Amino acid sequence: MRISLKHWLRLRRDPWRKIFYDAYRQWKRDKMEAKRYLFAGLNADSVVFDVGGFEGNWAQDIYDRYGSTIHVFEPHPTFAAALEKRFAENPKIVVHAFALGSEAGQLHLSDDGDASSAVNDVAGSVSGEVRPVAEFMKEFEPPAIDLMKINIEGGEYDLLPALAASGDLGRFGIVQVQFHQFRESDGALRDAVRADLAKTHSEKWCYPFVWEEWHRT
Repeated sequence: MRISLKHWLRLRRDPWRKIFYDAYRQWKRDKMEAKRYLFAGLNADSVVFDVGGFEGNWAQDIYDRYGSTIHVFEPHPTFAAALEKRFAENPKIVVHAFALGSEAGQLHLSDDGDASSAVNDVAGSVSGEVRPVAEFMKEFEPPAIDLMKINIEGGEYDLLPALAASGDLGRFGIVQVQFHQFRESDGALRDAVRADLAKTHSEKWCYPFVWEEWHRT
């Protein structure tokens, strides 16, 4: 894959982004986009968390393949409403119109229609609710969750440490996460989260800042 001029200029300005570009090229070569939907042992009795549901395509694909019960978390009010409408006739796909994080609060979310990413500039944004993940997990049944997919535009650096701190990270059989690289310091944040993951899981495969997958040990 040839790198575009835009990306080449960005790489010259921010050489720390090279780890992502190298990983993305390898991801494409390995045809991983199709493979990341394959989970041995997942079935109709499995419980799945889709953290960062967006339009619900991942949840729909996993349901179509495995028939699992899927809990979709999406704090953006527009996307959450669309998800509730999309899955209204499917009792096995449950929509939660909030984010999970270390503590209760509000997110300022982009309202550009592309994704539910958190933004610093509140102008032109909408608010989404955050609920403490430790409290949510205390009430959630069953105790074991087979799979959690996380794509929350940087929120992983808050959510995963909170799960580790509460002792709930080990409840997840598989964790598939997309770490985001917005600044050079995100490399150190990712390393710290991976160290937490390594206490309860082992790395199955990894393409830094693209996708990686961890399985409970």
